[in-house]
Amino acid sequence: MKLTITEKIFSEHVGKEVKAGAIIDSNIDMVIGNDITTPISIKAFKESGATKLANPDGFSIVMDHFIPAKDIASANQAKISREFAYEHDLKNFFDEKDMGIEHAILPEKGLIVPGDVIIGADSHTCTHGALGAFSTGMGSTDLAYAMITGRNWFKVPPTIKIIFSGKMPEFVYGKDLILEIIRQIGVDGARYKALEFGGETIAHLDMDSRFSLCNMAIEAGGKSGIVAVDEITKEFLKDKNLPRTPKYHYSDEGAQYDKIMQIDVSKLDPVVAYPHLPSNGKSIRQAVKDDLAVDQVFIGSCTNGRLGDLRIAASILKGKRVARKTRLIITPATQTIALQAQKEGLMDIFAEAGAVVSNPTCGACLGGYMGILGVGERCVSTTNRNFIGRMGDRTSEVYLANSAVAAASAIAGKIADPRDL
Repeated sequence: MKLTITEKIFSEHVGKEVKAGAIIDSNIDMVIGNDITTPISIKAFKESGATKLANPDGFSIVMDHFIPAKDIASANQAKISREFAYEHDLKNFFDEKDMGIEHAILPEKGLIVPGDVIIGADSHTCTHGALGAFSTGMGSTDLAYAMITGRNWFKVPPTIKIIFSGKMPEFVYGKDLILEIIRQIGVDGARYKALEFGGETIAHLDMDSRFSLCNMAIEAGGKSGIVAVDEITKEFLKDKNLPRTPKYHYSDEGAQYDKIMQIDVSKLDPVVAYPHLPSNGKSIRQAVKDDLAVDQVFIGSCTNGRLGDLRIAASILKGKRVARKTRLIITPATQTIALQAQKEGLMDIFAEAGAVVSNPTCGACLGGYMGILGVGERCVSTTNRNFIGRMGDRTSEVYLANSAVAAASAIAGKIADPRDL
């Protein structure tokens, strides 16, 4: 039987060959919660009468949305997760002492292993598919079931295969590839499907871009995003103390796909997604013509807060100043990334340019804190969603872009093409 990579991962986990559409009960390698979603899971866990985690080493809590706490409510919310983590002596508990956005810190810590089945009570859990794992978001009660049993049920998703060809133009990154896909198929074009990314271009795509690519699979309605393991993946993992032996799966030639898409990346410009959908993508050339002044620029999040993004931003900001009427907020995705950025002198560049750098947090991305937009304000953001009211007031506007476009826009005070600087 010819199988896709996703079908192979599930087949290995259930001990028999399974195809798209099959309803299966699979063991889970890693369960991920955060400070917003985990308290609900903990409540369900306790109400069930459970007293022990099925797989303590396969459960992570990452305090990343409202940490440090922004108010009394968020402090009390965080307290629930902390007390549970201490009660169960949770090894993989990440708080202020070792901060990071969950979808950046877990790969950084070597807790994501190729071939894994991973669930998280956060829709962008699909990020981890960049390491050749099946990874998807679920609800908090689904998380509780996995905490109790170590398992969960799935409907094996059909796969859309996306083949990238051509050489990436300057200032085009993984963020642009996924925005182009979403532009083409819409926000529900991959509903309950796996997006499998391949082709000659992928072989030259760094891990930062792969994480961005898989991160936004959910914005096309996807159940997951996945990239097969290659030498770039292995290089990323080589210094990690992985808890399990990696299992490399590759789609068979002749495997059945729901759809196959071909994208020539050499023809792409940086993409900007206009309000209020990630599918509302336009070329940076069009955005420049529209002459859109911006009040705020945000560089960070689980989509584009990695070291590569900070290096890109710094290369554009060096020796320049943020426009007088524009605010620039930069949020490294983990403390490790922040420390490395400091060692490389990137923090000096940001400060001298007039940017403010925050601790690792999801706060600005979901309109929680650390970058709320006011009435009618416009923001260029490297995040993953630009729905109405996503980053603040319902009349505000969010334009999604890569880190280079964001940095260039901060300097210009309007949406700008980094190639024009």
